Amino acid sequence: MLGPMRAWRDGTPLDLGPVRRQAVLAALALRPGLLVSHEQVLDGVWGDEPPKTGRSVLPSYVYALRRTLDARGTGPADSVIRGERGGYRLTADGVGLDVAELDEQLDGAQRAKAAGDPATAFARFSEALALFRGEPLAGLPGPFADVERQRLSQRLRTVRVERLECLVLLGRFTDALDDLAALSVSSPYDESLTSLRMRALYGSERQAEALTVYQDMCERLREELGVDPGTELRRVHEAVLRRDDASLLPGPRRSRRTVNELPGDAGHLTGREAELAQLIAPSAPGSVSLITVDGTAGVGKTALVVRAARELSAQYPDGCLFVDLRAHSTQRRQSPEQALQRLLRSLGAATGELPSDLDELTSVWRAATSPLRLLLVLDDALDADQIRPLLPAGAGSRVLVAGRRRLAELDADRRVTLEPLESGDAVSLLTHIIGAERASREPEATQQLVGLCDGLPLALRIAGSRLQNRRTWTVEHLVGRMAGDEQRRLGELSVGDRSVEATFQVSYDQLAPEQQRGYRALGLAPTVEFDVLTPATMLGRPSYDTERVLEHLVDASLLQEPRPGRYRLHDLVRVHARRLAEAAPGEAAAARTAALRLCLDAARIASDWGPGGFPTGPQPAGAPFTTWQEAEAWLDAAAGELTDVVGYAVAHGEADYACWIAEALVDYFVRQGRYHESQTALEIAYAQVDGATDQRMAGALLNCLGYTAVYQRRYKQARTYFTEALELSRRRPEPWEEARTLVGLGALDLSVGEGDRAITQLTPGLDLAKRQRSDWVASMGLVVLGLSHYFERRNEAALACFADAHTHAGTDGRPRMLGRALSCAADVHLRLGNYGEARRLYREAIHLVEQVGDPFLYARSLTGLGTAEQGEGNLGAAIALHHQALRQHRLLSPLTEPSYDWLEMDIRSRLGRAYLATGRVGEARGQFQAVLDVRDRAAR
Repeated sequence: MLGPMRAWRDGTPLDLGPVRRQAVLAALALRPGLLVSHEQVLDGVWGDEPPKTGRSVLPSYVYALRRTLDARGTGPADSVIRGERGGYRLTADGVGLDVAELDEQLDGAQRAKAAGDPATAFARFSEALALFRGEPLAGLPGPFADVERQRLSQRLRTVRVERLECLVLLGRFTDALDDLAALSVSSPYDESLTSLRMRALYGSERQAEALTVYQDMCERLREELGVDPGTELRRVHEAVLRRDDASLLPGPRRSRRTVNELPGDAGHLTGREAELAQLIAPSAPGSVSLITVDGTAGVGKTALVVRAARELSAQYPDGCLFVDLRAHSTQRRQSPEQALQRLLRSLGAATGELPSDLDELTSVWRAATSPLRLLLVLDDALDADQIRPLLPAGAGSRVLVAGRRRLAELDADRRVTLEPLESGDAVSLLTHIIGAERASREPEATQQLVGLCDGLPLALRIAGSRLQNRRTWTVEHLVGRMAGDEQRRLGELSVGDRSVEATFQVSYDQLAPEQQRGYRALGLAPTVEFDVLTPATMLGRPSYDTERVLEHLVDASLLQEPRPGRYRLHDLVRVHARRLAEAAPGEAAAARTAALRLCLDAARIASDWGPGGFPTGPQPAGAPFTTWQEAEAWLDAAAGELTDVVGYAVAHGEADYACWIAEALVDYFVRQGRYHESQTALEIAYAQVDGATDQRMAGALLNCLGYTAVYQRRYKQARTYFTEALELSRRRPEPWEEARTLVGLGALDLSVGEGDRAITQLTPGLDLAKRQRSDWVASMGLVVLGLSHYFERRNEAALACFADAHTHAGTDGRPRMLGRALSCAADVHLRLGNYGEARRLYREAIHLVEQVGDPFLYARSLTGLGTAEQGEGNLGAAIALHHQALRQHRLLSPLTEPSYDWLEMDIRSRLGRAYLATGRVGEARGQFQAVLDVRDRAAR
């Protein structure tokens, strides 16, 4: 039955007749000795299409089979097929079945295999395989034959696979491979078959092919079945990668000469868990994996790659090699030829004199490494030309490259950029060096020392080593030595032959001249973080040229790029760059002035005061900003460092620039609610005003301080500033500043509820402003004057002022100034019941304010428009606008916006009235209660 149905009696073949008759015999023979009912025979042979005569057809089939199988003269009682009540039985006595012999051979083979006798098992499996003469039960019809055919075919597959396993166990890998390949085609998803084939390939010294077979199976499983390989197949794959003979091959492990040249761990490794995980993560099978690690000098690259290599070493039994290429060493740099000769000797592949030609050496190296799985660490690499000849050829090898430069020209599988340690990790490293007890006695000083080292491991190790060797020194003492003088800071980070400054200097010396000049200029940048425009201005070069220089410095790990288009120097690198820059005083002075001028131009162009708002100092002609929006975006990118620019100007004796920049930034800061920054910058500059050559600055800064104080609601201090400024501007005289002072005093008086006094100050102030053609001062003064009239219900006078303010604001066309005048005019029309006109003006104001992102004015205008819509009977629109105003209000900060609570109460009061008008009393009550809650909160 293990093929087409055949029978013999005494060695003579028998004619079993038609296939249906053979199917009846199979239904009985595959249940030897068991009674098979008529129904079972009928269902198994005919299935869903039974004969019309039913069970009465069976006797004719059985009669014919008896005539063929029985010896002449045998009666029914002695036949091999016995008829019994309800069915038939094939006698087991005297009948030999190939399926029974198969079971016997298979059982014996499996027992021999389990007993560790693969030779006997192979012989028995081969005998079992010989029993098959093709497809079992070939051509027989019926459901029973179909089921048994599948069962016996599976038995055939089991015999084949286990026989091949025995060949692998016997070390006969080549004999197994052809059959394994054929079986794999018929069973493309069989992982056990793939595992066996990989073991056979590996045993045939065909590791790369074994890995390819695994990769093909992975892709097939994922693409066609949507699953990943199972545990056993992954285990075999890992073993092939590791060249783990013990788990893959039978018998004693093959002898290999193992080389391990890895240095000892280079110190305590802290805070590098994520980077280490990237280095030791599995790589693509069948290829040489290349991973690069870059970072500034002293950041801990060598320590990281050595630790990674030690953790990986067990996976590379053919050798772990280490080469210091000395790209940034005081010793002579190692050439690729020298490195290859040393590597070949390490592997024992140098059987005589090695060639000196690089191409010939590379060929020898690749031939020597092609059957090996190596781990190679290349430390302190310079460029790709130094690396490429050293790459091994053996499948599954891994190369870790460490260097200061980013080797973009190398095709790396992974790239790891090492940054300085975070504060917590840096403290942990320093604590490890100086001892937990010493660090715990001075936690603040320890934190300060970490800050002075800016998380650079080399600096921390040197500082820690100095403290180890000076037991009488406290941590605070070393902090004092480093913090007192920036130039001394680098000098303190030196011990023995280790020096932070020396490591930076080697990197600098390898730069091209234009890159060295760019590096020096960056040391003079007035902000910690900067874009390409700042160094381009300092160098006097186009941005695209400067960006190329910056990218070279990033690749050399001397410059960091924390986010696209923004750059910064590590603190200690900045100190080094600044020290080099100061050695060329003329170049340094020009670069500093250019940087300060750039910030001044940006602040003046961004200011709503307009070009006429700054009558003295350099005018922004030729500035790189074509619109106020560009200038404002540049200031936005500087974030919280703008005040530091003023301090930078003071530190370098540039009193005029300090004053000009502080003045120019006031409008930008105040519009954003950054009142404290405005005050700080002004106070820094005002302290130096006596050293400024621009005599206007004394009064100008006092006016700006008063202006800022009004927004902060520090009214008493604001009056002091304005009073002093007024006296100064009249004594000199300076009508420009006098106009600003009088308008400022008017705004102050209005803020404290003294409207008539405000008008007294504003009238002469506006006269002066118009004569001086100071449109911003005039527009601001007219808005304040209009509000003074508005609060006294002099509506027509207020409207006239707001119209005049809008005209003056139109001179520079700044949306915020125009929008403010329109919004105020709309308030008047709202009071007069001119809802249509109020609605038109609010909408125009909102359109303008949307362009500049002023949440306060935007919220005021939205809630005013809501009230106008309510007046027109559009209650749904009114409620929606008030809610939109509340969303804008939430963009403000209660810490920086003095009118935060007032604005919320105003919006909620209007919203409550709108709800009340719609009959939604509960919601109205909720808004009015919220107003009371805000009032109580403000009172506390």
